[in-house]
Amino acid sequence: MNVLYNALRLRHLTPRLGVSEICEQLATLRDRSFFRNSSSYVNTDEMEVQIEPLDKPYEGVFQLTLNRPHCRNAIGRKFLHEFREALSNVAQEHSTRCVILKSSVPGVFCSGADLKERNNMTRRETETFVTLLRATFDELENLPMPTIAAIDGYALGGGLELALACDLRVASAGSTFAFPEVRLGIIPGAGGTQRLPRTIGSSQAKELIFSGRRISAEEALKRGLVDYAVDENQAVAKALELAQEIAMGAPIALRMAKHAISVGSQLDRASGQLFERACYAQVVPTSDRLEGLKAFAERRQPEFTGE
Repeated sequence: MNVLYNALRLRHLTPRLGVSEICEQLATLRDRSFFRNSSSYVNTDEMEVQIEPLDKPYEGVFQLTLNRPHCRNAIGRKFLHEFREALSNVAQEHSTRCVILKSSVPGVFCSGADLKERNNMTRRETETFVTLLRATFDELENLPMPTIAAIDGYALGGGLELALACDLRVASAGSTFAFPEVRLGIIPGAGGTQRLPRTIGSSQAKELIFSGRRISAEEALKRGLVDYAVDENQAVAKALELAQEIAMGAPIALRMAKHAISVGSQLDRASGQLFERACYAQVVPTSDRLEGLKAFAERRQPEFTGE
């Protein structure tokens, strides 16, 4: 009845909204209700997901910090709510050129879902939570700017799915990776069965998911699961180095390059090239393109504005 009432109320108040727009509004109401009605969701002053724009020499770089030390960054309702809000805020910052995802908790990136909280959920609440978790990781993957996961420690289950939703992954020595879900009677449910084979190949993905085996940063690098393996506690430093290099690019060009690769790689070659052409057309009228040409001619670093 509440869903029907909300639908009729939305239609009455905003008669120009179509069916799809109403569905989006209802989804937002449902999500807010899910978080608000949870006895586990307590709005405290301690943010579990923190967002921070960096100053020079990392101008244009944002850091998203996972900060739930008492639960080893396990993903609960409050954590997920704050993470979604952080993604929304970053996506609206047009000057953002790169986002680093890191942890403030020593020895752990993200330990996966909060199973203690999950144990107290009804079946319907569990289904809603996993649906929101999957949608949130899709939002992370679809952020228009490049993203880097800086992994210092455990990345297990949903924590590894979180890292896989980023464009690049840097892992420090001592980090551990695994999908233990089948040993808990479930499967990776937030994109792991789809992103892992697309990253390391179907056969290797099946081995890791079927066995639930843990692997080191060194093995993860050999398998192509991470892009860099660095010394202990150096993942953030390496991520900052990469982000600084990325941030030298023009914001619109970075976004169009990511869009062309992400979408084009899912198409056949001919269609992918057509999509690349469409993305290239978006950068041609920009002021940044003209600034790039001018800076090259004057033998100086360009000063991009994102316009």
